[in-house]
Parts: sequence; C-alpha cells; structure tokens
Amino acid sequence: MSATTVNGYLNKLSALFNWAENEGYILKNPARGLRVVDPVRKKDKRLPFTNEQLTRIFHAPLYTGCMDDEAGYAHPGKCKPRRGRFWVPLIGLFSGMRLNEICQLEIADIKKIDGVECFVVTSETRSGTIDKKLKTENAERFIPIHPTLIEIGILDYVNSRRTSGRGKLFSDLSIASTGYYSDNFSKWFANFLDKAGAKAPRTSFHSFRHNFRDALREGKVRKDVAYALGGWANENGDGDATAENYGRGFSVSVLREAISKITYDGCDLEHLNLGLNLRGGG
Repeated sequence: MSATTVNGYLNKLSALFNWAENEGYILKNPARGLRVVDPVRKKDKRLPFTNEQLTRIFHAPLYTGCMDDEAGYAHPGKCKPRRGRFWVPLIGLFSGMRLNEICQLEIADIKKIDGVECFVVTSETRSGTIDKKLKTENAERFIPIHPTLIEIGILDYVNSRRTSGRGKLFSDLSIASTGYYSDNFSKWFANFLDKAGAKAPRTSFHSFRHNFRDALREGKVRKDVAYALGGWANENGDGDATAENYGRGFSVSVLREAISKITYDGCDLEHLNLGLNLRGGG
C-alpha cells in the first residue's frame, strides 16, 4: 500500500477510537496523530504528460497509420486498427480511469444512464469470468463518456463489439499471471512511449490520471465532483467520510457537465475524429 492509502485507513481507525473514547470504552485514542511517513518525496511523484508528450503519443503510427497493432504498431503503414491499444490511452486521458479499470471493461459496462452514455466501473461481471478488480470502495462509480471520445468513435467501436457477442470490451488484451489486465498493458505502454519519443522521467500510463485531475482543476470543477469522477477517496476529515454514506451521489447531469469541461488545448486530436477504420475491431 502507498503511504497515502495507509494514512487513509489510519484516519478511519482513529475515528473508531474517537468514538470509543467518547463513549468511555477506552481512556485515550491510541491512533490519534498516527501516520506513516511517505518515503516518496512530493517532487519525485508521478507527473502528468506534457503537451509535447501527448502530441507524440497520439501522433505515433498507431494513431496515424501503422503496419498493424501487434508487432508493427510503431512502424508507419496504411492500417488504422482501433482495438485495445488504440482506445485504452484515449479513455485514460478523457476519463481519468485507472489502467486496470479500463482494460477489464466488459461490453455491458458501457451503459446509458438517464440518457447519457457512461463507463461503469464495477467489480460485477456478466461475462462469466471472475477477473475484475477494483482498488478501493471509491473506485466503484460511473463516468459519462467525454464528447471527444464520442467524436473519435468510441460508441461505434462499442456497438461493433456488441455484435460480436463477446464479454470483454477489449478482447485482444491479455490478463497477466498476477490476475491483472493492466500488468501486460503497462509493460507494452512503456515500450510504446519509448518508440513514440514520448518517454520521460516520472511519467507512465498513470500520468493520464494526473492530466485528468489537472484538467478538472483548470475547468474549475468542484473538488467533491472531481473525486466522484476519479474514484479518489475524500481527503478531508472523518466527518466527511461519514457524510459520504448518505444520499445517492451526484446525478449523471452534474457529472456530464464536469466531464465536458475537460479540455487539452495543447493536444490536437482532429486527425482521429470520425475517420473510422474498424479493421481488426473484433
């Protein structure tokens, strides 16, 4: 566990002991002020991708024309396949989802909620396999699909997969021996960054999540709404954690409005819009 995760659990433990102290079951809260030191300095943590890196990523042969999306993904060619390797980075940039959350998506996880197409992040499965994993309780959520993904053709891809009858949205992605789809993809993506000339210290696939959080800040999206979209734990006190157990959360219209504020002005994706080529989309 990361130091942040451990400290989050310690906060909750301290809340329990606070209650026990107030009720007279114990004399003193033994967890008050208890925290672990984060061994990773703030300046050494992951960074978002720069505009130059994003441009190199989404103008690599995989996105402009390659030999194929297998061994030939880094070599220019006439093929424009739109399968897992094409869509996963784009979804990461415009949804803030964790890598494994994206890779393990089932076709059934793309749902229309109150008239809005959404990604549903859940451990529930309809494919007959028990291989979906979520990092935390907060990870279970739904995220309206960003308009840019729709313009690029994500719903066309989803519909093409629905006709196939298979369970996974990206059936071409393999699961690692660890039980996570993200492990194999993460290794491939590191090589992809290198070959695209986008490799830089302290950046990885997780950097998309940092880009997403920064874009929410730039869009002046309320922090609690941002947390709901990203599946982040509330960083405030124990009272806030208790309050989160009440109500049903944000409406899809509120989340859609927030998602629509996500923009990456320094990254041109016009070459991907509606130029659909679903070869290899099965």
